[in-house]
Amino acid sequence: MIRAAIVAARAIPPRRLLCLSGLALICAWAYWPTLGAMAGKWLHDPQYAHGYLVPFFSLFLLWRRRALLSAAAPQYNWWGVLLVLAGAVLHVAGAYLYFDWLDAVSLLPCLAGFCVLLGDWPALRWAWPAIAFLLFMIPLPFRVETAFGLRLQSLATLTSTYALQALGLPALSEGNTILLPGGAIGVAEACSGLSMLTTFFALATAVALVIRRPWLDKVVVLLSAAPIAIAANVARITATALVQEWVGRDLAHHVFHDLAGWLMMPVALALLWVELRLLSFLLVEPPAEAPMAVLPSPVLPGAAENRLNRASRRRKKTPPVDPRMARPS
Repeated sequence: MIRAAIVAARAIPPRRLLCLSGLALICAWAYWPTLGAMAGKWLHDPQYAHGYLVPFFSLFLLWRRRALLSAAAPQYNWWGVLLVLAGAVLHVAGAYLYFDWLDAVSLLPCLAGFCVLLGDWPALRWAWPAIAFLLFMIPLPFRVETAFGLRLQSLATLTSTYALQALGLPALSEGNTILLPGGAIGVAEACSGLSMLTTFFALATAVALVIRRPWLDKVVVLLSAAPIAIAANVARITATALVQEWVGRDLAHHVFHDLAGWLMMPVALALLWVELRLLSFLLVEPPAEAPMAVLPSPVLPGAAENRLNRASRRRKKTPPVDPRMARPS
């Protein structure tokens, strides 16, 4: 991939390369504050701690799909300027409306425009999964984050209460608090599962892009990301309540609560692996049809003899050559 990029850079005329470099520098200058704000969000908000890994996985996708790059000289398409201008319009609109998410997401059309400028539409066909995956590094809008967080918080409280009742504990839910004989457990906003849902949905998308499975399997993996993340969060809250009732409140809140937070992702990954195994048994991919071999035409009995007889008859019909005609005068 690096060699192809070097060859493509050498094939670009100097004037066009200068224009593209200037356009790239302008975009980098315009998006530098946006990238800095996103990096600060990744650093200080545990919900988006996976943001540092997203660009590296996008680079891995580019390397994995490197076979789609043509070894021929790159074809340039100035229609990419329209995509860059569309990203610039979204960038200005986000700054005017004080909408940080729109400001950040405008980076994706700009990257798509650069792909079209440098390598025409085949380059965009090669890079679009990596560009689309960068969406997971952008923090959600505040209103969407709040709305999802409150609903997931209530869902986690009610589901954990039902799970504890099914295990024989007299549990009651009051708002976002679970009342137990050993004390109350508050399902705080940080325990709503939104962080788990965001991270695991990005992980499930990465798995769907990498695995060599039918499209139906990939769609099922994506659709199951939310239920698996919610189930892992409910298991965490339920396990914390059980430790509080059976061992003690201090151990449950100061030790097991944090430990369960670290164990949620391995549990979700294990559930995803079990799902893939079940799909491999339930949805069997039909084997690829082997190309039909071209068999030689059958030789019927006596066919060779008939050909020899026809050749001998043709020779008999040829008039004999007079030896006197062949003598030199």
